[in-house]
Amino acid sequence: MKITSQEIRTKYLKFMESKWHKIIPSSPLIPENDPTTLFTWSGMQPMVPYLLWEKHPLWTRICDSQKSFRTWDIDDIWDNRHTTFFEMLGNWSLWDYFKKEQIEWMFEFLTKEIWLNPKNLYVSAYIWNKSFNISKDEEAANTWKEQFAKIWIVAKIVDDVEINGMQDGKIFYYKEKENWWSRAWVPENMPVWEPGWPDSEMFWDFWEHLKLHENSPWKDKHCHPNCDCGRFLEIGNNVFMQFKKVENGFEELKNKNIDFGWGLERLSVAVNNDPDVFLWNLFDWIRNKIETLSWKKYGENPKETKAFRVIMDHLRASTFLIADWALPSNKDQWYFTRRLLRRAVRFAKDLWINSWLSKEVALEVIKEYQNHYTDLLEKKDLIVREIEAEEKQFLETLEKWLKEFDKLVNGFQIAFEKTWNKVDIISWDKAFKLYDTFGFPIEMTIELAWEKNLKVDVDGFQEAFKKHKDLSRAWAEQKFKWWLADTWEITTALHSATHLMLAWLRKILWTHVHQAGSNITAERLRFDFTHTDKMTDEELKQVENYVNNAISANAKIILENISKVEAQNDPQIEASFWEKYPDIVKVYTFKDGKWNIYSKELCWWPHVEATWNMWKFKILKEEASSRGVRRIKAVLEK
Repeated sequence: MKITSQEIRTKYLKFMESKWHKIIPSSPLIPENDPTTLFTWSGMQPMVPYLLWEKHPLWTRICDSQKSFRTWDIDDIWDNRHTTFFEMLGNWSLWDYFKKEQIEWMFEFLTKEIWLNPKNLYVSAYIWNKSFNISKDEEAANTWKEQFAKIWIVAKIVDDVEINGMQDGKIFYYKEKENWWSRAWVPENMPVWEPGWPDSEMFWDFWEHLKLHENSPWKDKHCHPNCDCGRFLEIGNNVFMQFKKVENGFEELKNKNIDFGWGLERLSVAVNNDPDVFLWNLFDWIRNKIETLSWKKYGENPKETKAFRVIMDHLRASTFLIADWALPSNKDQWYFTRRLLRRAVRFAKDLWINSWLSKEVALEVIKEYQNHYTDLLEKKDLIVREIEAEEKQFLETLEKWLKEFDKLVNGFQIAFEKTWNKVDIISWDKAFKLYDTFGFPIEMTIELAWEKNLKVDVDGFQEAFKKHKDLSRAWAEQKFKWWLADTWEITTALHSATHLMLAWLRKILWTHVHQAGSNITAERLRFDFTHTDKMTDEELKQVENYVNNAISANAKIILENISKVEAQNDPQIEASFWEKYPDIVKVYTFKDGKWNIYSKELCWWPHVEATWNMWKFKILKEEASSRGVRRIKAVLEK
């Protein structure tokens, strides 16, 4: 009997606990105090301070299952392996163990805990860089070889897999493009002092599954683990935090770390030995509900299968996003929740489901995940209310979309009547405007055009869409620049200001006020909080004065590590998302020389040592963010 995804998650956490790791809860999908990104899109993100500069309050060995969301996969959700929401199982060594222990434990977990067949396992390691005198990672490759040898498998190490194929290899060296981790991707582009790390990835081979399918495009092909043919799936990545760039090359870090992560969904399809992630057991209830609502069967019709996948993925992701206060709207992170929900409703029409699909499927998501993510059950009413309201509003919006399309077609007719030059194709720029400005999906444009005997310049649209997507991805990656020292002090000061601001908001607006998200750049802070009414000018002035008084008083920031139980029993301590905190928490207190306390709050992100260097606090704007959530934008001025 195959183990379930829930069992894989539990087994992994208990396995790492047996290796003396402390288990921490997942951080929210909306980074509470991370100024660098819209969403938590990897297990590493919440661990950045401890991987680079700060001591973790719990231990030097940490593990978790982290909720993650990636925006750039939204438009790829119709193949069998992409999902926007996923769980990353991860473990970290903070100046503790290194390559040998990490590789040995991962091999043990794969082969003895979840019983994967080692014949289907392949691994990679970093090759070398002669220009910078970075040597081949023989330690990682040979450690993997030793693991296979323990179970009587001869694991051949191959240098030139991309040129000459697999050559009966088991362990493959790859260049920087595949097995080097840094913000600049390759050593040549890295600035001085930037960290760069070799990694070692693990792959599952679906060959046995695929060769049984006569229609498989890869049935007779001989490829390698890092090609994109679909035969292999990366299931995990060991990152060895080992080097930093210096003036004349690279030098090894004095204190080395391990950053490891594998996708729960990817492990699950390996256990199932079927590359279709949507046949994985955590989708069972969700898939069954859609089949019941639509009277359709998943996998029987390609167009309907695509619709199933979009609905399953998008409503699962939306459920988790709303639980973390990304309520659907047109602003920032909240826009993606709206986009997911609307896209799911649109694809429901391909299954002839006309209304109330979202609520029904979301309830199945909650049911499936509530034992591990208990906040889903606690926020069920919020989730259902927001989804119902968004679905109703979108069904009305569909009518507006159709009117926009009719306007476009009518324009063609008017032009024809004036010039007698018939237009029978919708140009790429008009199709892209419908998509980008009005949210009109290209598939719907094509379908409606066909009904009107029109064609669409799909190739031109796809080229424009690719440029749009590449820009979005580049923007998202650019946001993730947490080690740049020139902006770090400013963003840390702005983050410290959010603590002081929240303390006064809770005094003048009352204790229903909690943080609902933040985004901080080197120029400004943006802070969302739970409150329904617009703040008055007087209230905003009071907030400004309170923060500036704390700055003038040169309040010191005191850090204490205490038990979560003790923190929950202290009425002075404010915290959002209690469920994300481990048993030992960090409490930051702002206190002046007269023992006046300005703020006392749980947090994971670093702060300034004292308020004297925070400059003057000024609120620029207060506005609605989404239903029941207000937003303040503010700056620190010299």
